[in-house]
Amino acid sequence: MNPVLSGKEINMEKEAVRVVELASSEGIIIRIIGGLAVYLHSLHSSNSMEIYNKLRKNGSMNHTDIDLVAYSKQRKQIMEFFEKELRYISNRYINSLFGQKRLVYWHPSKLFYVDIFFDKLEYSHDIFFGDKPGNGRLELDFPTVDLASLVLSKLQIHDINKKDLIDLLILMKAHDFCRGGRDRECIDMNSIASVLADDWGFWFDSMNNLAKLRSYLQEIQRVGIFDSKFFSDVNEKIDIMIDCINNTPKTKNWEKRSKQGTEKIWYREVEEVER
Repeated sequence: MNPVLSGKEINMEKEAVRVVELASSEGIIIRIIGGLAVYLHSLHSSNSMEIYNKLRKNGSMNHTDIDLVAYSKQRKQIMEFFEKELRYISNRYINSLFGQKRLVYWHPSKLFYVDIFFDKLEYSHDIFFGDKPGNGRLELDFPTVDLASLVLSKLQIHDINKKDLIDLLILMKAHDFCRGGRDRECIDMNSIASVLADDWGFWFDSMNNLAKLRSYLQEIQRVGIFDSKFFSDVNEKIDIMIDCINNTPKTKNWEKRSKQGTEKIWYREVEEVER
């Protein structure tokens, strides 16, 4: 039986990794997503920690929850894992209504909850991971989802806020770009461009968010927080990303939807589910 940590001993980053590692040892594939995943995937970069310190005003994320992604084929195993082994507390209301798509569990201390999404992330736009082990994207990285998926998870936000812009900035500053390959510390631009080449609405919001990121860079540059090289590096990466996305041939789905443009709503309205 795995020991339950008391509230005073809980470290959100360590607890998320602990859960993923223990699940993996039992053949359950779960990966971390969201701001916590960005933080964990960027710890190796001193530049990232500097961004956290200067823009978030502290050295840690101070997360309030843990977001995870898993395969729906393992739903039963995951429920038993959280309820019987980890002794997390099921949010029965949410799980009874939305259990086919997601599960919510409170940590035994009730200081935070875990949100588990199945197969895809459904917010302003969809990011698909697959529905069973060996047939999806979750095996591309560990303990978080792959970097391209993390970038897409930020680009898909229709009403992006400063926290998410900072996460996007950190991802781009801490990692290089590549075109395919299996380097886990490299953002696969082919993966990002192929998703956006098939979804005009996702592409449109992504382009707007990259423009907002550039505007945010100009804002913090005026304050003089970072040196000029910092801004030139990130702006160059924004240019590379935009060129790659726009130069990737678009599908018939993209072309058809582009003709309607913004005359028809192109994103999903997102409402926070009460937990």
